[in-house]
Amino acid sequence: MVDSQPFNRLPHYATSIQMNSPAKSRDLIVDIIETLEACGLEGDSYQLHDYIDIDALHQIVNTSQGDVEVRFTVEGIQLAVTPDGVNVLIDETKESAQQ
Repeated sequence: MVDSQPFNRLPHYATSIQMNSPAKSRDLIVDIIETLEACGLEGDSYQLHDYIDIDALHQIVNTSQGDVEVRFTVEGIQLAVTPDGVNVLIDETKESAQQ
């Protein structure tokens, strides 16, 4: 028989996750698309959902209690998404090799 008393002292956790408003998710998508367009990638040349699950990304970025950064690549463009925004990652080894 297992003594369950030590488990009774553990904090209780919510079993559901409250999603932020759909507008926030849309803003994240717009930020990603605008960032990709600023890098010269045409909007009709890719399907974002082929590279990242936007709902999962939104949930991770907006519900994390600590620092979080999600990295992914779309058509060779490396992105890092944080609660603060979308950033393009530049591979410094490729940059120095091209010079």
